[in-house]
Amino acid sequence: MSATVAAPPLVTAAPSKALRPQSTLWGDAIWRYSRNRLAVGALVVVALFIAMAVLADIISPARYDFSSLAEANQFPSARHLLGTDSVGRDFLSRLIYGARVSLTVGFAVQLFALAIGVTLGTLAGAFGGWVDYVIMRLVEVFTAMPIWLFALFLISIWRASDQMTGGGLINVIVAIGLVSWIQLCRLTRAQFLSLREKEYVLAATAMGATPLQIAQRHLLPNALGPLIVAVTLGIPTAIFTEAGLSFLGFGINDPLPSWGKMIADSLAYVRVYWYLAFFPTLVLALSMLSFSFVGDGLRDALDPRYQR
Repeated sequence: MSATVAAPPLVTAAPSKALRPQSTLWGDAIWRYSRNRLAVGALVVVALFIAMAVLADIISPARYDFSSLAEANQFPSARHLLGTDSVGRDFLSRLIYGARVSLTVGFAVQLFALAIGVTLGTLAGAFGGWVDYVIMRLVEVFTAMPIWLFALFLISIWRASDQMTGGGLINVIVAIGLVSWIQLCRLTRAQFLSLREKEYVLAATAMGATPLQIAQRHLLPNALGPLIVAVTLGIPTAIFTEAGLSFLGFGINDPLPSWGKMIADSLAYVRVYWYLAFFPTLVLALSMLSFSFVGDGLRDALDPRYQR
């Protein structure tokens, strides 16, 4: 009788480490952005500025237009952490409310530019032909106009009109927005011209899709990455343009504060009261630097050619 040989025990393989699941374009972009420490730090600073602008009514020690001539031109102290200006207004409060005005200009100008630039760029890139020709000639006309001079020209006309107030917040946004759409229009058109040669676009065209349907369903969604980067980098440009206009006296009207106007108002006192120019210059530079780093981080994160 032959001996029975026991079957060897089954060896179960150790569970392998879970692989990173296939992520979407935006999920992978978020992951790459989180690896960029400088961009993440800049995003935190931008978030703090936005929170300061939104919560200005809560965190501000006083109203931006409340003045006390008895406390004019006081240096930073426990009562006024950043001092007071020439008419006794709390400087910290005006700096906080100035963030609301400057950021409102930055974001509103980009929304205004998006509405014009993406629309014209879509029409030029989707239809081509004489539509593209007319739009690009219009772009060339606006490109020949310096942004500052054209904005000054518009505000000067509105200021001379009896029906408009000139340098109001809305007028500044419109004046800057009317010359800020050019880059977005060119970028949208270039993306459309590149993407409409792809196989899925050619297939949609063969199936009878109209140019607007192709632009809406295929071209525009795939062009969002570069557009988001352009808008992010355009926000500090709009803020700086508003600061320059306010510095020249063509920006925000009193008593509404903006960082550029606060710097302009400090020129007569800067030799003695250094803080009147230092603090608004500091926050203006910090905001522009932060938005620029956020835009650079988004450009790297949304670039499909990015190598880990």
